[in-house]
Amino acid sequence: MALKEKISAWFSGFSPFNMFMLFIAGVVNAAGVTIFIAPVNLYDSGISGTSILLGQLTPPEFSLTLFLLILNIPLLLFGLKRQGPLFTLYAIFAVGIYACTAWLITDILPIDVAFASPLAGTDLFLCAIFGGMISGVGSGLAIRYGGAMDGMEVVAVVFAKRLGVTVGTFMMVYNALLYILCGVILKSWILPLYSIVTYASSSKTVDFIVDGLDTEKAAMIITGKPEEVGSELSSLFEIGLTVWETHGFYSGEKKTMLYAVVNQFQIPRLKAVVHKLDANAYVTITTVADLLHGSRESSNE
Repeated sequence: MALKEKISAWFSGFSPFNMFMLFIAGVVNAAGVTIFIAPVNLYDSGISGTSILLGQLTPPEFSLTLFLLILNIPLLLFGLKRQGPLFTLYAIFAVGIYACTAWLITDILPIDVAFASPLAGTDLFLCAIFGGMISGVGSGLAIRYGGAMDGMEVVAVVFAKRLGVTVGTFMMVYNALLYILCGVILKSWILPLYSIVTYASSSKTVDFIVDGLDTEKAAMIITGKPEEVGSELSSLFEIGLTVWETHGFYSGEKKTMLYAVVNQFQIPRLKAVVHKLDANAYVTITTVADLLHGSRESSNE
């Protein structure tokens, strides 16, 4: 394959809109960190938190912006083979915007963030909550539009399976070690403990931004009345369903399993319909991590 064709294949999914949203993500993340978290010496998670700590321990010439670039870009390039060129491009762009905006806020714009948050003062709880939420919005947008705001997330993806842990567990352990190190160096645990609040606030916000309110749920319904239940659900929610013929392991009784995907707001109605039509139905409901499907007309369901 010619080099031009390879490059075309690598970046076939490139989207200017995604780049715009990653720009917004970088600006928002920088605002949360530099206006709420860093001024009161709290610590963000991952490489961002590590950069804040290093910025505090080194001379003023070694700024937060410098450490964000020095630490993040090599880690993002490290994950190039695993994550692909397009993800790496998106992630480096988002981190670059984050670092540049942080530099503008701390060194160029007339915003005093040297000793306190310009909006929340020295109130550690407010800074932890709102700093975590705002930086979480930035990180969530970066993930949602194909990039990342932290090189440590890429390292987690690469090494988590090798270590037999999940990506979330890997990040939690890294952040726990970071906060313990901060406590030991500072000889005080107040700021590291408040930083855990920042981390929790940020994590929940990231989940909300990535999944949104319209989180999809998968319902598996084992029923003896598949025609009635399936017809009612299909008509009510305008969805297709997948059907499996099953039987009970102990009873040997023949049943039918219906599989349907709905959003979380439709779950109460789904339960009510199933209970009304078949009170003995067995229903399990799980969260769908991702969903890819064609139109209902082209479905084989």
